[in-house]
Amino acid sequence: MPYYNKEIEHKLPELVKYFKCGILDESKNIGHCILLWGADIKSECELALEIARLLNCKKNGDIDCDCLSCRWVREQTHPAVKIYTRLDFKEANDTSSSETTSDSKKNINVAQARSIISELSVTSDYHRVYIFCDRDEDGNLLPLNKINFPEVTSNALLKTFEEPPENTTFIFLTNSKTDIISTIVSRAETFFVPSKMEDNQDFSGVEGFISQYWNIDKNMVLDFEAELVQAIDESDPVTVFTQIQNYMKSVLVSNFENKKLFNRIMRDIKYVEDAKRQVTLTPPMNTQTVCDNLCFKMILH
Repeated sequence: MPYYNKEIEHKLPELVKYFKCGILDESKNIGHCILLWGADIKSECELALEIARLLNCKKNGDIDCDCLSCRWVREQTHPAVKIYTRLDFKEANDTSSSETTSDSKKNINVAQARSIISELSVTSDYHRVYIFCDRDEDGNLLPLNKINFPEVTSNALLKTFEEPPENTTFIFLTNSKTDIISTIVSRAETFFVPSKMEDNQDFSGVEGFISQYWNIDKNMVLDFEAELVQAIDESDPVTVFTQIQNYMKSVLVSNFENKKLFNRIMRDIKYVEDAKRQVTLTPPMNTQTVCDNLCFKMILH
C-alpha cells in the first residue's frame, strides 16, 4: 500500500521546511534518531518518507525532483528506505526465542533487530532510513507501542540507535512519547505532528493572552495562568488547549527559519498536548493543577 504523499509539503509545511533546511545544510543538521508523535499516524509516515526522500535526493530536494532516488522513495522501492512493522521484513519461519510462528507476528522482534544490525555492517551508497511503526494485514498504519515494539527489541537496538553508522537515520511513529521506552525517547529528537483530521484551526478565544507568550516576563506567570484559567472557565479545557495549539502552529508556519523559536514552539506544543491528555483521563486530573504545570513549563522553563 502506498504511503508517500506529495501533498505532505502542504499538509505540514512548517515541519517539512524545518527538515528540508536541516538536511540541505552542509552539516546535515538533523538528528539520526527522530520520534514523530500525535494522533495522525498516516501523516507521520508521509512526513517520515519525505525526510527519507530529502536525505537521498541527488539534486536540490524539490518536491518534483525526478532523480532516481526520489522516484524510488515515491514508489516505495528504494533499497535503503524501509518501513519496519511486526509484519514486514520477517522470515516465514522467524520465531524469536520460544515464540510460536503466530506469536512472532505480534511484535517487531529481536530477529528483526539482528537483521538490521547485520545489514548495517555492510556499507551503502545511500542514506539508510528505517521507519518503525505498525500496520494491520490490510496495510492500515498503526502507531508503535510497548506491545508491538517491546523493550527486549528496543534494547537490542539501543547501541545502534546511539552510535549508528554514517548516513543512517531511524524514525519512530507513535501516538504518544509514553508509548515508547524512555531510553529511546532520550536518544531521539521528538516532534509533535499536528493532526490534519481536524479542519478547525481557530484560536480567537486565546489570542488575547497567548500572543507572543514567549516574550512574557517570568514574573508575570501568575497573570498568564489567571487568563488561561479564565478562558477555560468560559469554555472548556480541551477547546482552550486546542486553540492554544492552533495558535502555536500558525506561529510555526511563519517562523520555521528561526530555529530557536521553532524548537521552543514545538516543545510547547507537546506540553499542551500532555495537558489536554491529562484533563481527559478517567478520572481527569485537577484542571488547576494541570494549568499550574503547563504555565510553569511554558513560561519559566
